[in-house]
Amino acid sequence: MKKKQYQILVADDELSMREFLEVLLSKEDYRVSLAKNGNQAVKLIQNNCYDLVLTDIRLGDITGLDVLKEAKKKDPDTVVIMISAYSTTEIAVAAMNEGAYDFVPKPFDNMELKDTIAKALELRTLDHEKESRSSELKDHLHFNRIIGNSPGMQGIYKRIEQIGPTKTNVLVTGESGTGKELIARAIHENSDRRDKPFVVVNCGGITDTLMESEFFGHVKGSFTGAINDKKGLFEAAHAGTIFLDEIGELSTMLQVKLLRAVQETAFNPVGGTKEIEVDVRIISATNKKLEQEVIEGNFREDLFFRLNVIPIKVPPLRDRKGDIELLSAHFAKKYSDKMNKDIVKLSSYAIDFLNKYSFPGNVRELENLIERSVALSSTNIILPESLTISMHKKRRWIEGIKGQRFDLEDVEQGVDLDEILSTIETAYLKKAMELSGGNKSKAADYLKLSLRSIRYRLDKSS
Repeated sequence: MKKKQYQILVADDELSMREFLEVLLSKEDYRVSLAKNGNQAVKLIQNNCYDLVLTDIRLGDITGLDVLKEAKKKDPDTVVIMISAYSTTEIAVAAMNEGAYDFVPKPFDNMELKDTIAKALELRTLDHEKESRSSELKDHLHFNRIIGNSPGMQGIYKRIEQIGPTKTNVLVTGESGTGKELIARAIHENSDRRDKPFVVVNCGGITDTLMESEFFGHVKGSFTGAINDKKGLFEAAHAGTIFLDEIGELSTMLQVKLLRAVQETAFNPVGGTKEIEVDVRIISATNKKLEQEVIEGNFREDLFFRLNVIPIKVPPLRDRKGDIELLSAHFAKKYSDKMNKDIVKLSSYAIDFLNKYSFPGNVRELENLIERSVALSSTNIILPESLTISMHKKRRWIEGIKGQRFDLEDVEQGVDLDEILSTIETAYLKKAMELSGGNKSKAADYLKLSLRSIRYRLDKSS
């Protein structure tokens, strides 16, 4: 069968760079189109289908980020790689957040750029092959572990199938209780490593010395208490997958040591001189906004990009309300069987009650709630009165910004409503100005205010 000839669009405002990339990529048997500015690139994207877009950040009229957004709007599967001689962490993070596959600084190594493009197109091909599978296969997207049919979760199932067979590192993000470890296990079980170890490491709450020993092992006598040689978890995960949970909690020192292990696929045990080589796939998870941690200097940028080759963001339960009934039924059966009860279903009123709750603890909180409700239920149907959400949880529905609580129970004792509203307004104004980078017009758009109104409110709150 004839090999597909991929279509690539190159957008760069420098003639010499366009011509160089055209020659470089044409030699790889790609069909190359050229755009000398952002608006021309957008028109070409609107009128043609490209497998990959290679665009500079600075294009003279509109930015490469605008081209990226247009490409993803036309076809979410289009691979976009950003290149720039003026790269900053903020720009790189913004590009990745908008769906860029990679960010390549100028001057770039020709071989590395060609390898990056080849890998990106291989991933796109794999994606299209998965889409063509029969409906019978789609029935098994939950991997016997994950419950939910909402659009957000369906997208994650598709991504797991897509990346499972590869060796690519994955970063799973999402709030606590959303099921990040289940996603990691599903990726492992959908890979060629499924029969090899899946090793879980919790990166939070352990001292640097102990954590380094957990990662890489130690030799006898390397520190107080090291009475024997110990194999590290990276070595234990050889040929399999290692899951680094709460990766955002790692200290700077450990980030440096982890970076070397990721780059070199080798490490030295604590106190040891013999280097150990391993073949592991790394899946990391965090409930932190790791891009922001990079910007603030709390997390190494180079380690972030090594771990975040493929990002998966797990939606909070409040954004997948359609899955609450499915999840509730699953947990009701699970705990009914465990407790030798005969709970057959949740009443429609109970489901309505759950759908109105914000679930700050996400799926984990729902599971705990259903377990408690099954234990307390005296009938074979879970009714609203069995759903024992504690009062402090209910009050979260009216919890204020930055943890300040506005409790309706306090109204009887008297409250200063103007002060409360002023506090809320000031917090929203501050957040909008942060997101807009100090641009009042953009901040006004976030808050659906006129420019005149936001100026007045900012002056009043200062």
